Amino acid sequence: MVKKLRVGTRGSKLALTQTEMVCALLREAHPTLEIEIVVIKASGDWKPAQGEVRLSEQAGGKGQFVKEIEEYLINGHIDIGVHSLKDVPTIMPAGLIINHFLPRADVRDAFISHKAKSLDELPEGSVIGTSSVRRQSVILNRRPDLKVVTFRGNVDTRLEKLRAGQVDAIILAAAGLKRLGLENVISSYIEPESMLPAVGQGVIGIETREWDNGVHALLEAINHEPTRMTTIAERALVAVLDGSCGTPIGAFGTFLQGSEMRLRGFYASTDGTEMFEAEETATASTTEGAHALGLRVGRALKALVPESVLLSVAS
Repeated sequence: MVKKLRVGTRGSKLALTQTEMVCALLREAHPTLEIEIVVIKASGDWKPAQGEVRLSEQAGGKGQFVKEIEEYLINGHIDIGVHSLKDVPTIMPAGLIINHFLPRADVRDAFISHKAKSLDELPEGSVIGTSSVRRQSVILNRRPDLKVVTFRGNVDTRLEKLRAGQVDAIILAAAGLKRLGLENVISSYIEPESMLPAVGQGVIGIETREWDNGVHALLEAINHEPTRMTTIAERALVAVLDGSCGTPIGAFGTFLQGSEMRLRGFYASTDGTEMFEAEETATASTTEGAHALGLRVGRALKALVPESVLLSVAS
């Protein structure tokens, strides 16, 4: 029986807030459990000296700080790692799994600006900041008259840059803003019908060692099964297209009634000139069913995307 749990996290305000959410649920479910939060200093975190450059996973982007938490897990320094699931690559290191999730929060993207209430209301030629190629492609598809610039840093840093006038607007995940108590800065929400979210957006995922059954038993008490099923489908979809957080791809699974799941996905060119969509509704009452649905929609989507677009995104 596990008596102490070491919880690994990044040191950002949002990461610590999300980790506290996990720990609070664990304390409620297991009152005698001793919990230690281990803050891991991640070299993937953005630093001002790097400038506004979009980093690849290999060069130290979002995938880098996920890898550093995973190294702590593999080496036995922590028992679980807490992640924003949208940052976690679909291919996991051998021996590690993400199979426990908190209930999904607001899946929408949030538009923030002091000059307009929505993306559609931004004046022609406005500059909008984002570090997401998914958001970039959708913005340029809807508003090719806008200029999209790479915009990095934590939530507070990006909001400060916006206030300083470096850009006219930014787009961030609504879930993170709400968790930080910053809902008041949101000018408007962008519905999934207009901008499909990133795979796993709004989901807090818990990574463990595959064989650690005692830890899994603890986490079962706080796992949200509908969220687990939809994220399995979404991550299967993006894996078919070799997608990552650096790919202009989105996916969103929702349960309509009972075990009937609707899964939608899109893939785009980075300049937004070409966009492809696929969806399917099917019964997904098991892990295998959810995974199979994701594979089918992913394959249907991949069949629509010209090789030239796939190659241009990969390069």
